[in-house]
Amino acid sequence: MNLELQHSRAVQNTSLQITGSKSEANRLLILQALYPQIRIKNISNSDDSELMQKALASNEELVDIHHAGTAMRFLTAYFAAKEGRETVLTGSKRMKERPIKILVDALRQLGAQISYEENEGYPPIRISGKKLEKNTVALQANISSQYISALMLIAPTLPNGLEIILEGKVTSVPYIKMTLSLLKDIQVVGSYADNVIRIPSKKEVTPTTITVESDWSSASYFYSLVALSENSKVTLGSYKEDSYQGDAALAKIYHNFGVQTTYKNDTITLEKTGAANEEWFANEELDLSNSPDIAQTIAVSCFGLGMGCHLTGLHTLKIKETDRLEALKTEIEKLGGMVTITDDTLILAPSNSMTSGVTIATYNDHRMAMAFAPLALRTNLCIADAEVVSKSYPDFWEDMKKIGIQLEK
Repeated sequence: MNLELQHSRAVQNTSLQITGSKSEANRLLILQALYPQIRIKNISNSDDSELMQKALASNEELVDIHHAGTAMRFLTAYFAAKEGRETVLTGSKRMKERPIKILVDALRQLGAQISYEENEGYPPIRISGKKLEKNTVALQANISSQYISALMLIAPTLPNGLEIILEGKVTSVPYIKMTLSLLKDIQVVGSYADNVIRIPSKKEVTPTTITVESDWSSASYFYSLVALSENSKVTLGSYKEDSYQGDAALAKIYHNFGVQTTYKNDTITLEKTGAANEEWFANEELDLSNSPDIAQTIAVSCFGLGMGCHLTGLHTLKIKETDRLEALKTEIEKLGGMVTITDDTLILAPSNSMTSGVTIATYNDHRMAMAFAPLALRTNLCIADAEVVSKSYPDFWEDMKKIGIQLEK
């Protein structure tokens, strides 16, 4: 389904309830499978979380997680430690191109039995679950934090706990801290210092109910809409100021777009209070290594305002649903922008023109569809394969309509 977005002049002041964070939900779903005493509220209704629930409930040998990268990483570790369970874990064509070798090698250090069904280093993989006796593992730190979190989530069920030694500069530290915080919520108190994560063994946990905070990545598109508007106010629930999510950095970043964030009663209100600080964006190298999922939103916001930006710390974007750096460059340049990329940076040149009526390709990537949608406040455009948003935010287009964006299939 392609969606035409008509040039809309304003954003309606409104309140929206955003679905739970899939990052938090998927971690909690693994912990719940390991410790059934856990109950989860405000669980994400994203495709990724539904696929995770389906996989965890399946007794079949073949488990297909389609495009769900988080599920692929977390389930690899989960099934490796599931004694007596034989599993073939597979996914979409793109998933079979996304590397899994670093995690497989780490699990093999612990004694896991995993083999590749097709191409070395890539899904599908065959996992023969067994008791993992070893308690120390080392792996490169500058890789997807999901590999590290996958190990952390199974750590308390291992007989001797787990010590994870991270070699080199650590990427996406907030996601590691999120996993530690969620473990602490179920009374597993780990530590992270000097590139070493230590998590103790814990056979049982006290029954507890955990409420998933709404997704800050999903909130980013409303930050972008407010930034591109003349004056508007949008309230989103349910959020907290002391968030576990690295993408909560949005509040500080979008202050430089003239968007103020107010916290009240588990909601955030975004309000356009002034012009964007073009000088700040012209001089600042914005390091997003701790929150790479908001890079697309920020780049599009800058383009929509005619400003340039220099984003760094983006090396993990090349192994996402698509190569997000290449995809951003291609689609922004279709609209008339100029983008330069390296393996971990994106530089957008300032520009004062925008081509109307362009169709944005989404590359099976939910964030491409949602990041470009706010440009409807600047021009007419079309989003190809718009239903891809269901991966993380199934209600996105309905919420766009509520906020005043005119859509037509």
